Amino acid sequence: MTDENDNIVLEPETEQKTQTRKAPLYNVILWNDDYHTYDYVIIMLQKLFGYPIEQGFQMARTVDTQGKVIVFTGAYEPAEFKRDQIQAFGADPELKESIGSMFATIERAD
Repeated sequence: MTDENDNIVLEPETEQKTQTRKAPLYNVILWNDDYHTYDYVIIMLQKLFGYPIEQGFQMARTVDTQGKVIVFTGAYEPAEFKRDQIQAFGADPELKESIGSMFATIERAD
């Protein structure tokens, strides 16, 4: 832009505020049952999540005593994948009553 004397006039910069929206996080919840041993839970958590034995044991104890435990928190797609891995892990070979995998769900981690 120029003024009446053909001098260049700079306009003040307008400040633009951008808001970054974070994607919501989701928890994968492992639910207790009577058809899987602590060993099964510990091994599953090691193989699927890379948790050390001690952390797997603590989570196995929590799911046993409280009925559920959060095993993963992240974006929806990875949470969905982890839930599906849990539900496809198979039966506990130590218990003949175990006929399938453990149950897991996803809920928003507000």
